[in-house]
Formats: sequence, C-alpha cells, structure tokens
Amino acid sequence: MNIDMIRAAATRLAGHARRTPILTSPFLDEIAGRRVFVKAECLQHTGSFKFRGGWSAVSALTDNALKTGVIAFSSGNHAQGVALAAREHGAPAVIIMPADAPVVKIENTRALGAEVVLYDRATEDRDEIGARLASARGLTLIKPYDEPLVIAGQGTTGLEIAEDMNALGVTDADVMVCCGGGGLTSGIALALAADAPGLRVRPAEPEEFDDVTRSLASGKIERNTRLGGSLCDAIVTPQPGNLTFPIMQALCGPGVVVTETECLRAMAVAFDRLKIVVEPGGAAALAAALFHPDAFAGDAVVAVTTGGNVDPAVFKMALETM
Repeated sequence: MNIDMIRAAATRLAGHARRTPILTSPFLDEIAGRRVFVKAECLQHTGSFKFRGGWSAVSALTDNALKTGVIAFSSGNHAQGVALAAREHGAPAVIIMPADAPVVKIENTRALGAEVVLYDRATEDRDEIGARLASARGLTLIKPYDEPLVIAGQGTTGLEIAEDMNALGVTDADVMVCCGGGGLTSGIALALAADAPGLRVRPAEPEEFDDVTRSLASGKIERNTRLGGSLCDAIVTPQPGNLTFPIMQALCGPGVVVTETECLRAMAVAFDRLKIVVEPGGAAALAAALFHPDAFAGDAVVAVTTGGNVDPAVFKMALETM
C-alpha cells in the first residue's frame, strides 16, 4: 500500500464518488470543549464511505472478470457499495450478509440488483460460503477491508480531509475514524501521512468490540470474543486485517472505546445540530470526540461519520436520548 495507489483510486472515483463536506457547529464545540470538524461520509452514495472502496475495486477489474461477476461479504455498507459499483459496471454481484443485519441494509442491497445470501454469524462461516460460491461461479471476491484496492479507495477520504483542513487553517489535530477491520482507518492514515502529517488518525470502537484498540496497545493482532450482538454492526469485525494492522500500527495513535449509549447520543446530536442521519457504528468517532474530552490534547478534532444506514426503530431510540 502506498499513496500512489490512493491517488490512482481518486482518479478512478472522480465524477462517481461524492466529495463529502466538513460540517461544524458551535454546539458540538461546546460539548467537546474544542473545535469539532465532522467529515460527513454518511452523505456518500449508498449512505457510507464503503462506496469508495467498492468502486475502486470493481473499476480495476478486467472485462472478463466484470462479465463473470463479483462476490462480497458484509453486514450491509460494503454490500451496498459493491452492489452499486457492480451495477454501474454491468457486473453481476453476490453479497453474503448476516441474517441479523439491519433490514434496511439487506433491502437496499437487493434493490441495487445484488443477489443476497444470508447466513448465521454464530453457526456458519462466511469465508467458507464465499469461497464455495466464488469457486462454483468463477466470481471475483472483493474483501471488505483487507484488500489493497479497497483500502486505496477508502484512502481518498483522507485526501479530501487533508485538502479541506488545510483550507480551514487546521494543520494539527486528531482524526477519529470509526474502525472495524481497519480499511478506512489505514487508508486515511496513509493519505494524511503523505499530505497532512500534522493530522493523526485514531480509531474509535464500541465496547466489547475494541480489537484494534487492544491490538495497538499490545503490538499484536487481538481478536474479539464475540462476533455480533452490537448496535454498531457496521464496525463489528473479528479482528484487524493482516494488511491493515501494520499500517495502523505504524501510523495511528491509540484508540478510543465508546459505549452504545454514547453512539446513540452522538446520532441525536448530529441530527439536531448538523441535520445529518448517522447509524450507531458510523457515530463512534463523533461519540469519542464529544464525550471523551480527556482523550485529546489539542484544540481541534476531526470526526468521520462513516455511515447513515439505520433502521427507523434504532434511529428513534437515538432521538429519545436527547
């Protein structure tokens, strides 16, 4: 992985991905006790940064691979990103999703033209299912985070952050990123190391699913004991990726662990003050910035709200925390 791959992905994404805005509010600054800048990736196509990685990977495939089709596994956001990218390239897509994924994500993935295969997280192995289907149909696997082309696509978020924060005169800040397997976190870290070295990436994770935070602290890959059962489904993964962890280890600061309640509160604040809809996992970075002031030393923090695909019942739960 290197900055040239991210710049190449940016070229392929030009005219296809949205350049998402940096949002601010004095009310957020007051809660956090410092300036808060929100990179609203929840406004990206399919409601998540995952479109960047999906398009980056699909757009790099050969004509023969596109004709045969792609396969991916995801709790929903990578699923939709790959499904839309595949549809725009005329390629069939098979998406393996956990049966307990939010209904809105399953329905949206089907609406984008993908074939959805559901599995039980507790009793079935998604990797085995994916390998079997890929082999039987000749499909190209697009991994959700441990894939260079996907990391490169996610890293284009970092190129935009670097440009926008420089324009705002902010050259020294922590950049909180909602972190699952580390594709977005490592991609942004690579981009900022090249274009804005004063901006330091740090992962935000939910309690009981803080494998990256623990891995960075111990210096080796740590695994979660549970694989599901969190409102923050979008960033629940077994462990950091083999490609992503060394990048995060070299370039990221320590992680911040947040509670589900803090994520729900951050969702409510984002809706009330910024007028954006964020899902629980996509709000972890903002929750860290708002409700963990002692975790930061500087006067500014950037929080990436990574996704907005939330079921109405969960969003109602968030609003009730206000």
